[in-house]
Amino acid sequence: MPIDFHLGPSEANIRAAAASFAQQVLKPSRSEYLKYDKSHERFQATQLSYVAAAKGGLIKGQVSPRHGGSGGSLVESAILVEECYAVEPSTALTIFANGLGLTPLNIAGKPEHAKFLAPFLSGEGAPLASLVFSEPGGVANAWEKGAPGLRTTARRDGDEWVINGEKQFATSCAGWDFKGCDLACVVCRDVTEPAEPESDPKDHVMIILVTRADLDRSGTDAFQVIRHISTPGHTSVSGPHVRYTNVRVPSENVLCPPGQGAQVASASFDVSAVLVGAMSVGIMRAAFDAALDFAKRDNRNGRMPLLERQAFADLLSGIKMQTEACRALTWKAAHAMENGPGDYDARRELALAAKIYCSDAAVKACTDAINAVGITSYDLDQPFAELLNNAMVLPIFDGGNVGIRRRNMQELMQSPTYDAWASTYGSTEKK
Repeated sequence: MPIDFHLGPSEANIRAAAASFAQQVLKPSRSEYLKYDKSHERFQATQLSYVAAAKGGLIKGQVSPRHGGSGGSLVESAILVEECYAVEPSTALTIFANGLGLTPLNIAGKPEHAKFLAPFLSGEGAPLASLVFSEPGGVANAWEKGAPGLRTTARRDGDEWVINGEKQFATSCAGWDFKGCDLACVVCRDVTEPAEPESDPKDHVMIILVTRADLDRSGTDAFQVIRHISTPGHTSVSGPHVRYTNVRVPSENVLCPPGQGAQVASASFDVSAVLVGAMSVGIMRAAFDAALDFAKRDNRNGRMPLLERQAFADLLSGIKMQTEACRALTWKAAHAMENGPGDYDARRELALAAKIYCSDAAVKACTDAINAVGITSYDLDQPFAELLNNAMVLPIFDGGNVGIRRRNMQELMQSPTYDAWASTYGSTEKK
């Protein structure tokens, strides 16, 4: 029987190492960044924690072994993410978003792209990678036929590509000094030749690798932070509104030529969808633990412990059950993405389901914990408000759940070859 939820030696070691890193590095970082009021200053205050992550092999572990990295399975990544998110989500997100920034290279990288990955394999410094996709005004409908497509453009000019446009909410895209990260996977639209009025926008989507050296070489006005965006949760994360102006990169920096960029960008978010599930589980776990701890030391001046109150216990047991269910779904999706069964669409559906279901459940778990604890949870000295603020972004980043249901889940079900249970039982023959 292949189904076994016992952690193997590798998974158990990763969980133990992640728990130690979360307590010894991530947790202290929170007290450091809270010394600052502005989000971009808080982001800079987490750099030492990021250096520790690189030194400990976490950044090299985000690169596929076929590209020289030490990355393990997606299940192992989910275990790592959960442990860190249960302790300190904000600092952890900067580390894990770097993995998203490297995912297009893991998927589509060729030997000639090795030089772009070198800084992330060294275990030194604090190199930042970013998948630069979202734009002002949103990108939810940018790939519909007849739509204008992405506003950030690239134009071929001899042996170079020239990039212009604005992006926002791309984690760490501005780097530690806000002059540009070490490596940006910029998702943009080829405008070298005019597009036909009813052409498919995806046919023009490409991904170009932009290094800090490319930005510096393009001039002081080539990259600009227009605004640092403050958010209610993950308050030490940087995802500013930025502008590229006549950024010139050599043609060798093209990771995905026009027509291939949309598929790789989408596949990158399929991988991160599983990890959003793990982030959700980490926050749900923290909400349950905080509410349980409160119940053990407070009876609301009643004659019996809170856990003997059925209403309170029902709320907590609901959080616990949902946390276990979400973890199981996340682990299953992580395993299926790499091992099957089913074709890629079946496995992808499961990954997206983990993202949608778990992130929605995380928000509910936090509100249930708040309802259980009562007015005391509204005190900022309690963890509940921060947990809710951190959870609220999970249904809306890396693709909003509403859009994923419409663009992805619905389209998958409409396919003539849709096989509903292939990711569990394998492909079935239609009779």
